[in-house]
Amino acid sequence: MEESSKGRRVIHIGLPPLSEEELIEIGELAQETVLKRIFGALNRGDVKDVDVTTRINLGDTLDLEVEAYLEVPVFVKADVEKLVEEALEEAYSVVERRLREIAGKG
Repeated sequence: MEESSKGRRVIHIGLPPLSEEELIEIGELAQETVLKRIFGALNRGDVKDVDVTTRINLGDTLDLEVEAYLEVPVFVKADVEKLVEEALEEAYSVVERRLREIAGKG
């Protein structure tokens, strides 16, 4: 039996208009941060499946949604749920810092 976890969180940040390139950068930054955190804690061979998805909706506010799915074999001793949650928290922190830089508030 494998252990897996899926996490999801949405934050709202008001910002000036962002270019398409900046929006792509934000999504990639979130994904890279989650993967870096996961593979910083686990060896690649310990990961059976990993998927990170980002969605950005731009209206009156910028809505960033990051989802992460991680599955490891049963013999891997890891708190998968905690790891996913920590990776998501780190991703949101990194993205928030970057958005503040873009907005000139950082």
